[in-house]
Amino acid sequence: MAKKKQEEAPKGSPAWMATFSDLMNLLLCFFVLLFSMSSIDAQKYEQVVASFNQTFSVLNGGATAIGDGILISNGVSQLNELDDYINSTGKMDEGQIVDEDLANVQEKMEEAKMEESEQMAEKIQEAVDEKNLGSEIDIDFTSQYVQLTLKGALLFDSGSTLLKEEAKPVLDQVGTVLERYASGTIEIEGHTDNVPMSGAKYSNNDELSSGRALSVFDYLLSVTNLDPARVKHAGRGEYVPVADNATPEGRTRNRRVEIKIYNSLSSY
Repeated sequence: MAKKKQEEAPKGSPAWMATFSDLMNLLLCFFVLLFSMSSIDAQKYEQVVASFNQTFSVLNGGATAIGDGILISNGVSQLNELDDYINSTGKMDEGQIVDEDLANVQEKMEEAKMEESEQMAEKIQEAVDEKNLGSEIDIDFTSQYVQLTLKGALLFDSGSTLLKEEAKPVLDQVGTVLERYASGTIEIEGHTDNVPMSGAKYSNNDELSSGRALSVFDYLLSVTNLDPARVKHAGRGEYVPVADNATPEGRTRNRRVEIKIYNSLSSY
């Protein structure tokens, strides 16, 4: 009886190999796509690499670690710790970077505002000295504004909101300064001492300080071209003293009108 001829095996790779190769290609394309859509922080990448070297000996010391069996024996726990470490380090570093950047920006902005106020204060001081008003007007500044302080006794009689005639030439000069140097918001504040009102038109110091601020506001607008929309007025009463109300000298200093000129960088 003739021997049955054996069938030859098909040439080439087995059929399952083609399916497996397609699957691997699809997975490769998938991870390449994920990688292309992600962003890598170079600084954090270097920190992770350094942490690998120092803590887990994965890179430079990998061969030695495997030879000693350290990674193999502790692999699971190290991988868990690695995930926690990377997450915590990334969050901490990101928060620190944001906080430091924000602090630097705020510091630079504060310096710029202070510099602008100082320059404006110097120009206003020169103008005040030129007009011989140094004894009538005190000038100070902050990072927000330049402040002109006028003595209450110069502007008003006791308990009154009516401007003295001798005060008007001073306010004329103040108006000229404001037109020349005030490019931002202007605020006029009236202040009093803490002596209660009695027998006067105004029942309390709040009303008196508000009336005095309004009087200065009205007069300045009548003699200047200032934009009323940029000029505010308010009464602060006895609540923001600059001296001790227990002495006559202190009460005299507290009776005042302040004109604040806000710089262009102020958020007011």
